[in-house]
Amino acid sequence: MQLTAQALANYLKGDIEGNPEVVVSTAARIEQGRPGTLCFLANPKYEQFLYTTQASIVLLNRSFVLTGPVTPTIIRVDDAYQSIAAVLDLYNSMRAFNKKGRSWRANVSWCAKLGKAVWVGPSAYVGSKAKIGKNTKIFPNVYIGEGVKIGENCIIYPGARIYQGCIIGNNCIIHANAVIGSDGFGFAPTADGSYKKIPQMGLVIIEDDVEIGANTVVDRATMDATIIRKGVKLDNLIQVAHNVEIGENTVIAAQTGIAGSAKIGKNCMFAGQVGVAGHIVVADKVQVGAQCGVHTSFKKEGEILIGSPALNAKDYFKAYAIFRHLPGIKKQVDDLEQKMLST
Repeated sequence: MQLTAQALANYLKGDIEGNPEVVVSTAARIEQGRPGTLCFLANPKYEQFLYTTQASIVLLNRSFVLTGPVTPTIIRVDDAYQSIAAVLDLYNSMRAFNKKGRSWRANVSWCAKLGKAVWVGPSAYVGSKAKIGKNTKIFPNVYIGEGVKIGENCIIYPGARIYQGCIIGNNCIIHANAVIGSDGFGFAPTADGSYKKIPQMGLVIIEDDVEIGANTVVDRATMDATIIRKGVKLDNLIQVAHNVEIGENTVIAAQTGIAGSAKIGKNCMFAGQVGVAGHIVVADKVQVGAQCGVHTSFKKEGEILIGSPALNAKDYFKAYAIFRHLPGIKKQVDDLEQKMLST
């Protein structure tokens, strides 16, 4: 897809500085810009590349002040980061998802219901009584179980598995090899020391505008539902256990694990490799640092958590100021002990 600077400026409601007829066909990072590419500058750490890039067009914030000559055409916008996201979304919508119908190699139950302009790729399986909303794209080798409901304008990438009865809203993206609705980890100890499996009879409900990364697993509830609320974004390699609820617009980075029946609030941000214990509550707008161990509930909105076990960031840094000196303090104690023994 090719776009002129003028077309991009019109789309983004931006102002052009330079040639309005210059054409771009793809996007690139500003340090790797070349003719025919669109770049952006939002982080001042990369300003040096603005004056050397060979890109054809660069998006800049209106407030940015140039300190030297530039080669590319400039489009001034209110927020360069949001603008490049909008352009990439435009490229994406025009790129690959115009397919519809079903492959002759797909296995679609006769009693499944497919909406208008649905595409089902080769070797995909759609079970009985499943319902797929209009314009949803089912890539090859996807498994959609009996009674699954998927809304409109969704993308289910290759190898994803959606077990029976699960519900997915509109405008959702599920990446390759994600598993939705596998059994929760429920086992009851018996008198002889073995474990008896507890049947997992619930389901998974994923609301609108959710994105779930590759190889992420969302377990079905023991009873009722595991719920992923509207606008949640889950990275790759995340484990969401049975009966968990994640609030609206929460984002969670890779390798995080959330144990059963934990409740995560709205607009939270979890960094990578966070561990959340079961049956706890995390309030709205809480930010959790990488490798944090959240072992207890945090009910104060907007807290920042660090460490394992997790502490409020201010308390953590106060404690860190002490325990980072412990080796020196121990040496002082050992020296004093030796002096006392020698007298």
